[in-house]
Order: sequence, then C-alpha cells, then structure tokens
Amino acid sequence: MSKAFTKDSDGDDDDGVEAEVVVPASQNYMTPGGFAAMQAELRQLLRVERPKIVEVVSWAAGNGDRSENGDYIYGKKRLREIDRRVHYLTKKLETAKVVDPAQQKNRAQVFFGATVCYVRQDDTECTVTLVGVDEADFAKGKISWQSPIAKALLKGRVGDAVDVRTPGGVDTIEILSICYDDA
Repeated sequence: MSKAFTKDSDGDDDDGVEAEVVVPASQNYMTPGGFAAMQAELRQLLRVERPKIVEVVSWAAGNGDRSENGDYIYGKKRLREIDRRVHYLTKKLETAKVVDPAQQKNRAQVFFGATVCYVRQDDTECTVTLVGVDEADFAKGKISWQSPIAKALLKGRVGDAVDVRTPGGVDTIEILSICYDDA
C-alpha cells in the first residue's frame, strides 16, 4: 500500500507550529459578553486583518523570488495563523450556549455567571466570576466554570465552607457573597 494512504501517528508537525486542540466539553457555556467579544474578534480577523495580509502577500508574490522574500514568507505564515484562529472561533461560536447571568432565578446558590466573594483559610478575600472556558482571565477575576475552584463553589450558598483541591493540598474556602449583576 502506498505511504500516501497510511496514517502516521508520530505527532510530528512539519511547519513547527503547534495546532490548537479543541477539547470537547459537555457544554460550551458563555456569557453574553464573552459571546459578543468572540464575534467581534472573528469580524476583526475576517474584515480587517486578513484582507490586509492578503494584500501584502499578493504584492510580495509579484516581486519575484519568494524563497527569500520576507514579506511573502511572514505573510503566508500569518495567514495560516489567522485561518486557524478563524476556524477555532467559528467552531466555538457554533457550539456556544449563551447563558445570561441576569436571568438566573435562584440567586441564593452559585451557578454559571455568578460573581462570588470568598475567604480562604489564611483570611484573604477573593472575588471571582464564573465564566466560559474561553472567557477566563484570572487577572480580571474571571475563572472558568470548569476550574477546580469553580467546581467547588458550584451550588454553594452564602456561609457554606467548601474544600478545593490545590497542588499544595486541600484548601477550605467560605462563601461570603453571591451576585449575578457583574457578569
């Protein structure tokens, strides 16, 4: 059988670029803000960045020798990056289930979109918002609803003490407040 019809499983990537891997989750929850941000990024890539790069690559290709043409080589590489990101965003938006935290009826418990203030054993207070996987930004206090802390907080109520498994061992945190307005 020809090698063209066999499947190599060695995982080598010829162009040296790591491919983004989409790990299927049970649900792809997103807040309305996160969904809008992904749509805006997709529009920016398709309507602004990609056309500019295509123009540069077309110009560079017309200059002759492409093997030593930096504009052409960089442009083609950037087009591959943009196309990979466009594909990723398109798939994520197609499978997204937008959950508006403002519509949460049971505000006494922690669910997706909740902003939770909790205290750790060392008396440090933290405030986090449970958001979709692609929206997570710890520096802004947004954590994935699939993170260990979020999983421990889910369905908790004010005053509940929950255990969180961390690399340093089990940490007990107490829920101080739950809010659904800041998501």
